[in-house]
Amino acid sequence: MATGILPKEVAVYAVPLVTLFIGLLVGYLGQRSGFCSIGAFRDYFLFRHTRLLSGYLALILASFAGYLLFWFLTPGAMEHFFWAFTSNPFTPVPGAPAGLVPAAYLMFSVIPGFLVGFICVLLGGCPFRQAVMASEGSYKGAFFVIGMCVGSILFGAILSGWIVGIMKALGFGA
Repeated sequence: MATGILPKEVAVYAVPLVTLFIGLLVGYLGQRSGFCSIGAFRDYFLFRHTRLLSGYLALILASFAGYLLFWFLTPGAMEHFFWAFTSNPFTPVPGAPAGLVPAAYLMFSVIPGFLVGFICVLLGGCPFRQAVMASEGSYKGAFFVIGMCVGSILFGAILSGWIVGIMKALGFGA
């Protein structure tokens, strides 16, 4: 018995097949265009080439248009949207000594961002570009993707306990 548009036997495979199709399409477009978010800025600042930067801008505009379309077409979405930040990351937590929130912000946002940018510049591309290069047969891209997977596993299994301890030492949590 069908409860929706597709029969239940077909609907079970719909999400994986649509996801596979979208992934293949994005991978094909990434391979053909040579898109790289880090390379776009690198080419602009070093050589004043704007080809990749225009693709990056097109990606940002398309995602913004899709977000607005989703926002206006989804009932009740406007109730959960705020045009401003509700809290400042540099504002100390009430009752905590001054300077702890900026230290946590630096430790978990700014420093990792600089490290990712530095590593991407050394590798010659962003993680998306490295994944595309790995699918093209590049050993450097393959080692990068394997390193991302291993790093994620290690972070989830080992380092998450350290982060909880650091956050408690900084005054967050019980």
